Amino acid sequence: MSLTLYSHPFSSYCQKVLIALWENDIPFTYRHLEDAGAGDERAALWPLGRFPVLVDDGRTVAESSIIIEHLDLHHPGPTRWLPEDRDAALEVRFMDRFFDHYIMTSMQKPVFESLRADGSRKQEAMAEASQELETAYGWLEKRLEGRAWATGDSFTMADCAAAPSLFYADWVHQIGPHFPVLRAYRSRLLARPSFARAVEEARPYRSYFPLGAPDRD
Repeated sequence: MSLTLYSHPFSSYCQKVLIALWENDIPFTYRHLEDAGAGDERAALWPLGRFPVLVDDGRTVAESSIIIEHLDLHHPGPTRWLPEDRDAALEVRFMDRFFDHYIMTSMQKPVFESLRADGSRKQEAMAEASQELETAYGWLEKRLEGRAWATGDSFTMADCAAAPSLFYADWVHQIGPHFPVLRAYRSRLLARPSFARAVEEARPYRSYFPLGAPDRD
């Protein structure tokens, strides 16, 4: 087995995959995208400019959810990322998509605007993100009631997506005390050893966050 991951520790989508690798203690070569030559290697493998990218014995796998499903198929461990039951698997995939599209995408709007040269839409983007995230938090507050993890009692691919999504989203629009279920879920994610490792390895890069990174996490 020869796995190589092109990744950066501060990237939410990279953290999503790193959680899956570390959770099952899967050995891999970590090509940090700030290492000499790693960016060019990644671009040659996947020229669309996104990461993470996984190479498995010469096979290139892109997109975080697909990488995790690939690991579940070809490098299974004690934590399975998708259940065998197809209806239950649909729930995991749905929640995975929810965290990526309705939490992470909304969070990134003011971040991207802040990184632009003029940043003329920063306040507008922040207002949009706050409204969208507040709505998504409200939906999650009800959805997660009675659940230890995103889809029930088992830690799945949906939780790999949830951990970095909620971690960074709370920096942009804090999860208020009127969402106690969601706040408790975020705390459980932070206590999970695989994600706690991702948070610590990303800590030196917090200055990259253009809106200012809080010290509370």
